[in-house]
Amino acid sequence: MSTTERPRILVVGGGYVGLYAARRILKKMRYGEATVTVVDPRSYMTYQPFLPEAAAGNISPRHVVVPLRRVLPKAEVLTGRVTTIDQDRKVATVSPLVGEAYELPFDYLVVALGAVSRTFPIPGLAEQGIGMKGIEEAIGLRNHVLEQLDKADSTTDEDVRRKALTFVFVGGGFAGAETVGEIEDLARDAAKYYTSVKREDMRFLLVDVADKILPEVGPKLGTWGKEHLESRGVEVYLKTGMDSCVDGRVVLGNGLEVDSHTIVWTAGVKPNPALARYGLPLGPRGHVDTDAKLQVRGTGHVWAAGDNAQVPDMAARRAGVENAWCPPNAQHALRQSKVLGDNVISALRGFPQQEYSHANKGAVAGLGMHKGVAMIVVGKLKIKFRGRLAWYMHRGYHGMAMPTWNRKIRVFADWTLSAFLKREVVSLGAMETPREEFYEAAKPAPAHQGAAGPASASDDRSGSEQVKAEAGARVRAS
Repeated sequence: MSTTERPRILVVGGGYVGLYAARRILKKMRYGEATVTVVDPRSYMTYQPFLPEAAAGNISPRHVVVPLRRVLPKAEVLTGRVTTIDQDRKVATVSPLVGEAYELPFDYLVVALGAVSRTFPIPGLAEQGIGMKGIEEAIGLRNHVLEQLDKADSTTDEDVRRKALTFVFVGGGFAGAETVGEIEDLARDAAKYYTSVKREDMRFLLVDVADKILPEVGPKLGTWGKEHLESRGVEVYLKTGMDSCVDGRVVLGNGLEVDSHTIVWTAGVKPNPALARYGLPLGPRGHVDTDAKLQVRGTGHVWAAGDNAQVPDMAARRAGVENAWCPPNAQHALRQSKVLGDNVISALRGFPQQEYSHANKGAVAGLGMHKGVAMIVVGKLKIKFRGRLAWYMHRGYHGMAMPTWNRKIRVFADWTLSAFLKREVVSLGAMETPREEFYEAAKPAPAHQGAAGPASASDDRSGSEQVKAEAGARVRAS
């Protein structure tokens, strides 16, 4: 940590807003004018719109993340969590990955914690659900789906086989629709290499409590997206919730019950709960309450943007829409972070700050290889696209929005190679317990058998279970 007496700008969160705001501040800042400190439990930023493609194997997982220290070489990057903030003393408590927590003083604060999965007290969800908020979950989902195909191909038990080949996705927004489209593509391609598993043996369900999917692109494109997924064999159930999923027994609100090993939860997001410990004014849904300049109301040194902020949509309000707020998407997060960075520098130098105002430019979504929907706003005109052209627009927009040219080039290279090479369908499920095989080889022999005595099957199972328990404990701790 820096011991300089320069003012410290503390950026809490290294996601889209945190990364871009810190870059903007460093770009505008004079040499030695301030110290920029970024705190995040991960040392990288994840470009979340690419998680479905990473899960399907279209993009290498390493290319979906951006290392903070590489992109922010002039900033302090601390790997840990800001647990509490004392606004009166202007001190944040940082809990590092290892060691004791410590206090970190600051002069200016940027809150960019983002959002977490919005869940409900559904029996079995915590034990059975798979989220799609981080690259780890995307990798885990890919390995899990391919592992289910392995199970189905190697068993003669029809109940086990049926449960392995049933995939349930809860949530019909961008994340849910894109993920089910990409995973269905993956499973369809992978089935070609199995002797006893066909696409017809699989069952995909998409469930949402709303009356439409993909609401961000409008009702017509949402209806087309639903019909397209259904034409590929995906069962879409609208105005339907999931009541329980204990032990993989999925019970839907419409009375349908299925057994599934794969329950993917993408039913929206909510602001990071840690915001409640930061001593900031919060809106009715837990967002940090900001004004049009992205400054937290009632403060002169705190700014917030992105998914964890309640930002007035000035463009919509000027058009006559009352109480309009910016939606939590990458389009707004990118633009808000730049205005936020400029406003921090302005406050540092005593200059006036500017308001954030951005009119919606549309939305794009991919539903698998060569399939997508896009809605582009030109003035008051909304131009709609679907199919292959919309898919190209989806890839083009997000490819260029990916931070740094290093990652842009790597992503486009992945796409180019996939046009000529077949999809990779290898499951690396052992990544979740990488020490298991070594543990089996290196564990001490039981005392009653002596050093050379062979371990029993029960001992093997206990060792395997111990390693899995250790892995589970590490996951829960993180």
